[in-house]
Amino acid sequence: MTADWRPLETELTAWKAEELTLPVWWRDDDAVSATPQLETLSKLSVGLGLPVHLAIIPRDADATLVEFVTAHKTLIPVVHGWAHQNHAPPDEKKSEFRLHRPQKEILSDAQSGLERLKSLFGDRLCPMFVPPWNRIAPDVVRELTDLGYCILSTATPRATSCPVPGLEQINTHLDPIDWRGTRGLISENTLIIQTADLLRDRREGRADNAEPFGVLTHHLVHDQDVWTFTEELLRRLLDGPGRAWAAPTEPTGGL
Repeated sequence: MTADWRPLETELTAWKAEELTLPVWWRDDDAVSATPQLETLSKLSVGLGLPVHLAIIPRDADATLVEFVTAHKTLIPVVHGWAHQNHAPPDEKKSEFRLHRPQKEILSDAQSGLERLKSLFGDRLCPMFVPPWNRIAPDVVRELTDLGYCILSTATPRATSCPVPGLEQINTHLDPIDWRGTRGLISENTLIIQTADLLRDRREGRADNAEPFGVLTHHLVHDQDVWTFTEELLRRLLDGPGRAWAAPTEPTGGL
């Protein structure tokens, strides 16, 4: 089936007519090593002119990843939990940073993640915390700034720009992978309509357009359909009202 981009094009035309601008950002999760898939991700980032916020699993990050990221400036390293290890019981959704173990232990892992990646990437590291599976307890969120984080990133439109003073929420909004089914690409037309609906909510004031619109990918599990769709979607957004957004690597007055 050929993708029908008309719902998104109609919405993008409305954005242009109203002279609106859409901040667009890209997050890719689960990096630990330099791989052919990471090379593909990097080339796509350069071709689009859109940086990738690379969520790195601190415990497992190796020297090949450090060398690769250091050499590719469009890859922005951020902290992806600690070990991407599930601590939830079998009857609950997976999580590493919900209260399924002592909070002191949880905060120690969050601090260790920041410290290890800071030691590997130095000033290249963005102080953004990305909890695995996009799940985190509010009690943990309240402690992130004391650990040195300035940004929290999970999924779905944010409810507030700053869940706690000094911590900005910058979420992702579209994930093209069918995790509960084929683990390939969700129907293109479903994704196109979903994107158009999300943008309409922003344009009509039901969602916060000050929050960058985030596309979430997972380079290690992409098939060609996922790569192709992701590139086409991002290109259409950036050719329309979209403007590339990247998080600062150092705290600013707005964070």
